[in-house]
Amino acid sequence: MTLAIVSALPDELAALQARLDVDHTQTLAGRTLHRGRLAGHDAILVLCGVGKVAAATTTALLLDRFDVGELLFTGVAGGIGPGVAVGDVVVADTLLQHDMDASPLFPRWEVPLTGLSRFAADGALSARLARAAAQVLREAPPPALREFGVQAPRVHTGLVISGDRFVSSHAEVDTLRAELPDALAVEMEGAAVAQVCHDFGRPFAVLRSISDRADDAAHVDFPRFLRQVAAPYSRDIVLAALQAG
Repeated sequence: MTLAIVSALPDELAALQARLDVDHTQTLAGRTLHRGRLAGHDAILVLCGVGKVAAATTTALLLDRFDVGELLFTGVAGGIGPGVAVGDVVVADTLLQHDMDASPLFPRWEVPLTGLSRFAADGALSARLARAAAQVLREAPPPALREFGVQAPRVHTGLVISGDRFVSSHAEVDTLRAELPDALAVEMEGAAVAQVCHDFGRPFAVLRSISDRADDAAHVDFPRFLRQVAAPYSRDIVLAALQAG
């Protein structure tokens, strides 16, 4: 079974891509797909670009054109849940598009004609990632975490919300918390991946490193965290999950 690993930005995937034993590379729909072996597993690594449409296009391409048995989206997110701090890891159990609103025709957040607003990630794959994340944080967290003042990073499992804007102000965060109080993190792709995988009936998971608190300092924290922490997190957690599986 082939595992597809998708990220929005090059730095989010760079450390994992360096571990892939590539046997074939091709470009489709503007995406370069790297196929090979990762920790003994058949894998495809690909960048999708930023936003829900880019993520949905890439996911549909992978599920329709390739023998992808399960899909993992990995990258950074802003923490909005209580106790979700910079340096923590969030594994989604459900995903929702916080900017989906076809009311009054359909309830707010519901994807029209599906009857769903929340899409569930695969329980087994998500649990494996959560265990691997806990192991990595306990045994070998990225050294750069200390530079961000992170002392004891934690793993969280729960709701991740997605929308086509970079949330970066206290006002936006306060609104999201009031409307979706159980949301742990906010990003720009995961719920689109979830909807496409639901349509195809294919298992998926979303793994996010918390780069900021999605507040007025988000634009300051993001680029450095992406390079120094998010990429090593993705590499080490995914490799640990594959080795355990």
